[in-house]
Amino acid sequence: MTEAARPSALTRAAWSALADALDGPPSPERLAAALRLLAKWRSQMLANTVRTRDGDVIGSGPFEGMIYGVAASEGGYVPRRLGAYEAGLAPVIEEIVLAEYPKILDIGCAEGYYAVGLARRMPEARILAHDSDARARALCADLARANGVEERIEIGGEIDHAELDARAVPGTLILCDIEGAEGTLLDPDAAPALRQCDILVEVHETFRPGLVTALSGRFARSHDITRIDRTLVPDALPGWAETLSDLDRLLMLWEWRAGPTPWLWMKSRKSAG
Repeated sequence: MTEAARPSALTRAAWSALADALDGPPSPERLAAALRLLAKWRSQMLANTVRTRDGDVIGSGPFEGMIYGVAASEGGYVPRRLGAYEAGLAPVIEEIVLAEYPKILDIGCAEGYYAVGLARRMPEARILAHDSDARARALCADLARANGVEERIEIGGEIDHAELDARAVPGTLILCDIEGAEGTLLDPDAAPALRQCDILVEVHETFRPGLVTALSGRFARSHDITRIDRTLVPDALPGWAETLSDLDRLLMLWEWRAGPTPWLWMKSRKSAG
């Protein structure tokens, strides 16, 4: 085998994982697991192509122009790099920018897509970016430095009710994406200051069915609540994607979600008044 034909480490890892997924009697569950593994492998291969052909600057969407040279700490890289990631939030992001919040508390900041993106769009805002994962925090710091906003982003670890209550002063925007733990953390009885803050939260309904209803009920008296579901923006695909198969084009927009994760945009009536 020539060096050029030698499979990459990514391909070898995917091949091994696929063999494990298919080890056993045939079943729809094993085939579904295999399909997801192959889709993630192909998605990562497409990410390499995007980087090689188009570089690492986000090409469209609310964070157009942001240098995005880090790996996504979870989920798909390509939708972020194209500016098509969580496209349904684009109008809310513009609303947030226009509101000129003095402080943004980003809980579950991951590699900093929103923390750094908002820091670039809102030069007067102070950004507090928290994540329980050390690798995600390191990536967020790298992304902040690459975009020249590291002095306005304070990066920290996991946050509890007491710290949340202390930091959620009036005028703070809370952005929350913590893989289902939002059902525990976003509790206005444990952190009363939440009642006076606008909150944009990704609800991991696929992990905890009924969580949308629970959170909506919890904040119904203090907030006006809008639900935002998934959407795709095929216009964000680069022109050269026309040469690809329909499946590859879909995978370039795929965010690796396994089920529904709607967002709730909860605007405090106190902050409005």
